[in-house]
Amino acid sequence: MDTPQQAVSNPSAVRENWKNLPQGRPEAQAAYQSGYNGGRDQFGRTMLNPAGVDLADGTFWHLLKLTTNAWVNVAYLWTGGGPRGVVGDGPLNIRTAASTSSPIRGLAARFANVPIQCSVTGQSVAGPYRTTTRWNRLASGQYVSHAYISSVYGGAVRVC
Repeated sequence: MDTPQQAVSNPSAVRENWKNLPQGRPEAQAAYQSGYNGGRDQFGRTMLNPAGVDLADGTFWHLLKLTTNAWVNVAYLWTGGGPRGVVGDGPLNIRTAASTSSPIRGLAARFANVPIQCSVTGQSVAGPYRTTTRWNRLASGQYVSHAYISSVYGGAVRVC
Protein backbone atom coordinates (compact mmCIF):
# COMPACT_ATOMS: atom_id res chain seq x y z
CA MET A 1 0.00 0.00 0.00
CA ASP A 2 1.22 3.51 -0.75
CA THR A 3 2.38 5.63 2.14
CA PRO A 4 0.51 8.92 2.55
CA GLN A 5 3.33 10.86 0.92
CA GLN A 6 3.36 8.54 -2.11
CA ALA A 7 -0.40 8.68 -2.57
CA VAL A 8 -0.42 12.48 -2.69
CA SER A 9 2.57 12.72 -5.02
CA ASN A 10 1.49 9.83 -7.25
CA PRO A 11 -1.72 10.93 -8.98
CA SER A 12 -3.31 8.67 -11.59
CA ALA A 13 -1.69 10.40 -14.57
CA VAL A 14 1.89 9.68 -13.45
CA ARG A 15 1.46 6.09 -12.28
CA GLU A 16 3.35 3.32 -14.03
CA ASN A 17 0.22 1.13 -14.27
CA TRP A 18 -3.56 1.64 -14.15
CA LYS A 19 -3.43 5.34 -15.07
CA ASN A 20 -7.17 5.49 -15.79
CA LEU A 21 -8.22 4.35 -12.29
CA PRO A 22 -9.09 7.09 -9.82
CA GLN A 23 -6.48 7.78 -7.14
CA GLY A 24 -7.09 5.49 -4.16
CA ARG A 25 -8.96 2.79 -6.15
CA PRO A 26 -7.02 -0.50 -5.98
CA GLU A 27 -6.70 -2.36 -9.27
CA ALA A 28 -7.66 -5.64 -7.53
CA GLN A 29 -10.97 -4.13 -6.45
CA ALA A 30 -11.70 -2.69 -9.91
CA ALA A 31 -10.84 -6.02 -11.57
CA TYR A 32 -13.01 -8.04 -9.18
CA GLN A 33 -16.02 -5.72 -9.03
CA SER A 34 -16.22 -4.33 -12.56
CA GLY A 35 -14.02 -6.55 -14.74
CA TYR A 36 -11.26 -3.93 -15.08
CA ASN A 37 -8.27 -5.34 -17.01
CA GLY A 38 -10.41 -8.33 -17.98
CA GLY A 39 -10.90 -9.20 -14.31
CA ARG A 40 -7.18 -9.94 -13.96
CA ASP A 41 -4.26 -8.47 -12.01
CA GLN A 42 -0.96 -7.32 -13.52
CA PHE A 43 0.28 -10.94 -13.63
CA GLY A 44 -2.79 -12.21 -15.51
CA ARG A 45 -4.33 -13.95 -12.51
CA THR A 46 -8.13 -13.90 -12.26
CA MET A 47 -9.13 -11.78 -9.27
CA LEU A 48 -11.07 -13.88 -6.77
CA ASN A 49 -10.86 -11.31 -3.99
CA PRO A 50 -11.11 -7.52 -4.25
CA ALA A 51 -8.56 -6.94 -1.49
CA GLY A 52 -6.59 -3.81 -2.14
CA VAL A 53 -5.17 -3.38 1.35
CA ASP A 54 -3.19 -6.00 3.22
CA LEU A 55 -3.84 -5.62 6.95
CA ALA A 56 -1.12 -6.41 9.46
CA ASP A 57 -1.92 -9.17 11.96
CA GLY A 58 -2.26 -6.72 14.84
CA THR A 59 -4.78 -4.63 12.92
CA PHE A 60 -6.67 -7.70 11.70
CA TRP A 61 -6.94 -9.56 15.03
CA HIS A 62 -6.59 -6.99 17.79
CA LEU A 63 -7.96 -3.69 16.50
CA LEU A 64 -10.67 -4.84 14.08
CA LYS A 65 -11.27 -8.16 15.89
CA LEU A 66 -11.65 -10.04 12.61
CA THR A 67 -11.50 -13.82 12.55
CA THR A 68 -11.94 -14.46 8.82
CA ASN A 69 -12.07 -12.51 5.54
CA ALA A 70 -14.38 -9.52 5.73
CA TRP A 71 -15.18 -6.24 4.03
CA VAL A 72 -13.31 -3.34 5.57
CA ASN A 73 -14.05 0.21 4.44
CA VAL A 74 -10.88 2.26 4.15
CA ALA A 75 -10.93 6.04 3.90
CA TYR A 76 -7.71 7.43 2.45
CA LEU A 77 -7.63 10.40 4.80
CA TRP A 78 -4.40 11.81 3.42
CA THR A 79 -5.91 12.76 0.06
CA GLY A 80 -7.36 16.24 -0.42
CA GLY A 81 -6.36 19.63 0.89
CA GLY A 82 -7.01 22.01 3.77
CA PRO A 83 -6.09 21.92 7.45
CA ARG A 84 -4.74 18.69 8.88
CA GLY A 85 -4.57 17.43 12.42
CA VAL A 86 -1.74 15.17 13.55
CA VAL A 87 -2.94 12.29 15.72
CA GLY A 88 -0.42 12.36 18.53
CA ASP A 89 -1.70 9.35 20.43
CA GLY A 90 -3.45 6.46 18.79
CA PRO A 91 -5.06 4.58 17.46
CA LEU A 92 -7.72 7.25 17.84
CA ASN A 93 -11.41 6.36 17.54
CA ILE A 94 -13.24 8.09 14.69
CA ARG A 95 -16.85 8.57 15.76
CA THR A 96 -20.20 9.39 14.12
CA ALA A 97 -20.81 12.40 16.42
CA ALA A 98 -18.94 14.60 18.89
CA SER A 99 -19.27 12.25 21.86
CA THR A 100 -17.41 9.24 23.24
CA SER A 101 -20.76 7.43 23.43
CA SER A 102 -21.26 7.77 19.64
CA PRO A 103 -20.57 4.67 17.53
CA ILE A 104 -16.98 4.16 16.37
CA ARG A 105 -16.67 4.26 12.57
CA GLY A 106 -12.95 3.74 12.27
CA LEU A 107 -9.49 4.32 13.66
CA ALA A 108 -6.76 6.85 12.93
CA ALA A 109 -3.23 5.63 13.61
CA ARG A 110 -0.72 7.46 15.75
CA PHE A 111 0.96 10.18 13.66
CA ALA A 112 -1.79 10.02 10.99
CA ASN A 113 -2.61 13.34 9.34
CA VAL A 114 -6.39 13.69 9.26
CA PRO A 115 -8.13 16.32 7.10
CA ILE A 116 -10.18 18.65 9.30
CA GLN A 117 -13.25 20.15 7.66
CA CYS A 118 -14.34 22.24 10.66
CA SER A 119 -14.78 22.04 14.43
CA VAL A 120 -17.82 21.64 16.68
CA THR A 121 -18.50 21.76 20.41
CA GLY A 122 -19.21 18.38 21.92
CA GLN A 123 -18.53 16.25 24.97
CA SER A 124 -15.58 17.31 27.11
CA VAL A 125 -12.63 14.93 26.74
CA ALA A 126 -9.41 14.81 28.75
CA GLY A 127 -6.65 13.61 26.46
CA PRO A 128 -2.86 13.61 26.32
CA TYR A 129 -2.65 17.15 24.85
CA ARG A 130 -5.52 19.02 26.50
CA THR A 131 -8.97 18.82 28.05
CA THR A 132 -11.45 20.24 25.56
CA THR A 133 -15.00 20.22 24.22
CA ARG A 134 -13.65 20.78 20.69
CA TRP A 135 -14.24 17.97 18.21
CA ASN A 136 -12.87 18.04 14.67
CA ARG A 137 -15.20 17.02 11.87
CA LEU A 138 -13.14 15.15 9.31
CA ALA A 139 -13.56 15.33 5.57
CA SER A 140 -15.38 11.98 5.85
CA GLY A 141 -18.11 13.67 7.97
CA GLN A 142 -17.03 11.91 11.15
CA TYR A 143 -15.42 13.20 14.32
CA VAL A 144 -12.29 12.98 16.48
CA SER A 145 -11.69 14.69 19.81
CA HIS A 146 -9.19 17.54 19.59
CA ALA A 147 -7.78 16.32 22.93
CA TYR A 148 -5.79 13.70 20.95
CA ILE A 149 -4.56 16.00 18.16
CA SER A 150 -0.98 17.09 18.82
CA SER A 151 -0.88 19.84 16.18
CA VAL A 152 -2.77 21.34 13.25
CA TYR A 153 -1.13 22.59 10.05
CA GLY A 154 -2.23 23.72 6.60
CA GLY A 155 -4.55 26.54 7.61
CA ALA A 156 -7.03 27.65 10.23
CA VAL A 157 -9.89 25.36 11.24
CA ARG A 158 -13.25 27.07 10.88
CA VAL A 159 -16.25 26.50 13.15
CA CYS A 160 -18.94 24.31 11.52
